[in-house]
Amino acid sequence: MNVLILSCGTGGGHNAAGAAVQKQLQKQGHQVVMINPYQLKSNRLAGVIDKVYIGLVQKNSTLFGFVYRLGELYRRLPFPSPVYYINRKMAYILQEYLLRHPADVIITPHLYPAEIITNMKKMGMEVPPSIFVATDYACIPFTEETDCDDVVIPSEKLIPEFRKYGIPKEKLYPLGIPTADTGVERISPEEAKRQLGLVPAKEYLLIAGGSMGAGALEEVVEILYRVRSLHKCKLIMVCGNNQQLYSRLQKRYADKIELVGYTDKMPLYLKAGSIFITKPGGLSSTEAAAARIPLIHICPIPGCETKNMQFFKKTGMALAVTNPKEELTAAVLSLQKQENRKKMIQCQEKYVPGTAAAQLGQLVEEGKK
Repeated sequence: MNVLILSCGTGGGHNAAGAAVQKQLQKQGHQVVMINPYQLKSNRLAGVIDKVYIGLVQKNSTLFGFVYRLGELYRRLPFPSPVYYINRKMAYILQEYLLRHPADVIITPHLYPAEIITNMKKMGMEVPPSIFVATDYACIPFTEETDCDDVVIPSEKLIPEFRKYGIPKEKLYPLGIPTADTGVERISPEEAKRQLGLVPAKEYLLIAGGSMGAGALEEVVEILYRVRSLHKCKLIMVCGNNQQLYSRLQKRYADKIELVGYTDKMPLYLKAGSIFITKPGGLSSTEAAAARIPLIHICPIPGCETKNMQFFKKTGMALAVTNPKEELTAAVLSLQKQENRKKMIQCQEKYVPGTAAAQLGQLVEEGKK
């Protein structure tokens, strides 16, 4: 089977989910190609879309939240969104690509390609069976105007929300957000530390801002630095693609904390850490829950990340910290208690079993029978 995965780099989660699906389907013996559809028009266009989004999130998350709220209001109107119309011209470009590279199924973990597919259908173009994979614990604005054949969502608890926005129940598959099988779960925390060049006997508090390194993280680092001093832990700060944050922290803390830029070794860090403090990205939070590490959510980007934080708090998979100065230290101390750690990990096992990629692979094969 030939499978086409369409994703974008507006945050690392979409591409990571797509890569997890690609790896699973290749394991099942299928031919899989993953592309950014906007690169079919030009690499410059794809880069601009990614950079504008990431820049907005890093530099003005409040403005991003305002735009998200506008989307929530706009979705109440009885006509398609600007996102739909902007992607109309891309329909012809994707059609031309499919004529040269036929696919048996299209999978997209991003709203924008789903809008392209929807335009193609409404324009009468021939489109292979398509699957949209939601990578946040919410029905984000304009999901309801897309017309993929199946919609994979993170949890059955979200079925009422997706139904509320008019998505037919028969389209919904609560399989979870796909994460890659890295094999790290089969090694010990001590071995993970050794592979990362860390001290095996030492405890580490892990903090990250997602692949974009976003959020009010400098303040958080300052608070956590005091906490780890009290409890003889060392702080690992993963800055992602945020070079400015990395440089500022390096000047201030030098060798006092472990600083990491963008890394492909996040599964090892999740295994090595005793507590993970991060913004509530959909994919990064799912990876943390699948790694069974006690989790604290901080600094949500207003909008879908706020809803991710609410979902994880409600299901017991994470603690939610909305005011780091007043709440973060207490949250860290709480998760140093064995009974609280055990309870949270049990919730993670219940709501994120880690089988989403395999189940999606099964859905793809069953759809072709």
